Amino acid sequence: MSTRTESGQDDPLIEGRDDLLAIFAQGEKPRERWRIGTEHEKFVYRLADHRAPSYDEPGGIRDLLTELTQFGWEPIVEGGHVIALAGPDGNVSLEPAGQLELSGAPLENLHQTCAETGRHLQQVKMVGDTLGLGYLGLGFWPDKTRSQLPIMPKGRYGIMLRHMPRVGDLGLDMMLRTCTIQTNLDYASEADMVKKFRVSLALQPLATAIFANSPFTEGKPNGYLSYRSHIWTDTDPHRTGMLPFVFEDGFGYERYADYMLDVPMYFAFRDGGYVDAAGQSFRDFLKGELPALPGEKPRIGDWTDHLSTAFPEVRLKSFLEMRGADGGPWDRICALPAFWVGLLYDQTALDAAWDEVKHWTIEDHHRIRAEVPKLGLKATGPRGRTFQQLGKHILAIADAGLSARAKLNGAGDSEQGYLDPVREIVESGKTPAERLLDKYHGEWNGDVCRIYEETRF
Repeated sequence: MSTRTESGQDDPLIEGRDDLLAIFAQGEKPRERWRIGTEHEKFVYRLADHRAPSYDEPGGIRDLLTELTQFGWEPIVEGGHVIALAGPDGNVSLEPAGQLELSGAPLENLHQTCAETGRHLQQVKMVGDTLGLGYLGLGFWPDKTRSQLPIMPKGRYGIMLRHMPRVGDLGLDMMLRTCTIQTNLDYASEADMVKKFRVSLALQPLATAIFANSPFTEGKPNGYLSYRSHIWTDTDPHRTGMLPFVFEDGFGYERYADYMLDVPMYFAFRDGGYVDAAGQSFRDFLKGELPALPGEKPRIGDWTDHLSTAFPEVRLKSFLEMRGADGGPWDRICALPAFWVGLLYDQTALDAAWDEVKHWTIEDHHRIRAEVPKLGLKATGPRGRTFQQLGKHILAIADAGLSARAKLNGAGDSEQGYLDPVREIVESGKTPAERLLDKYHGEWNGDVCRIYEETRF
């Protein structure tokens, strides 16, 4: 989740609708300037007792961030607390219960992306060895209750934690108990954005199935393969879901802006802190009638902040965010951007992927989205194909897309190898969650604590 580094009060005032749309148009880039941004979260725990460390305790989250500065990261401070780090590899930030996130830099190819991931994991593991901390790559805390988890001292989280129970039953679980891998990608034009949005939104459930990795809640199987994905169905109906309007004629920047204007606000950032505007209307803000800031009109930074508070399966800012995957280990952190880059950054691949999904109805999209968290690759598409069968075909398209990019590393390797972990999942038909469940019912003998040693980074 994004971290404010400055007030934004010197940003230009929003004068009209064109200013709202400009942030999307400013994201347009020629193909040679398209970049890959990868974000990944992980759970932090104490090696001695598997407890989630608090911010302030010795060897806790504050000390973890402080120790990371030895690698050249610069602290970002809010309210006297270090709540994030900035550096050449992007930003390190905290999710609400101390989940540690790398929001990677925009990079040219997947070799750079995987190297960045490797540097980050090496750094946090070195610090973890010093502080007695470990890290889990999963989609959901396997054994923690909400009450066992700390809260980070970040202003926007306090507002969201108060608001979430008003609008859904699982929003606090989303904030406190989930981790994801996300990929951010560029577009050349409004038309290119529309096609990429439609393809990635339609296929987001396939990514959810392939990367499903959250089958446990509070030490027991929860009946889902991606419980993280299920949580979004009962978080906040105003800001989540499949966005049927994306597939309607006329979709573009204006329609997405209208959607965001209808998403209730969480906050505005003023004088180094967050003003609670939860449930209030950005449309009222544009008129100078926001109850939280009477008489004030929004600035560009307010709109940018607001765009980060909707959580659909795919999100538009000045780039497109792929949001469907559970957290996972190093090789799957590299595999997720490979999957989407292969599909979206080669025109032939993008066209072929669109041919696969363009006949799906809105009812198909909703049904698939509902089935996948439980069924994974056993879910079925509109023509009766399982998602395992669909996945094989889509992965072949992605592989061809990466081959066409012809981005080689110093050893002459293409980007296609980063798809190997997901190829194995799709070929076997068994998701990561199902492999964990097999261990739980087998060699772990029902002891979910075994997951700490077997799946830690």
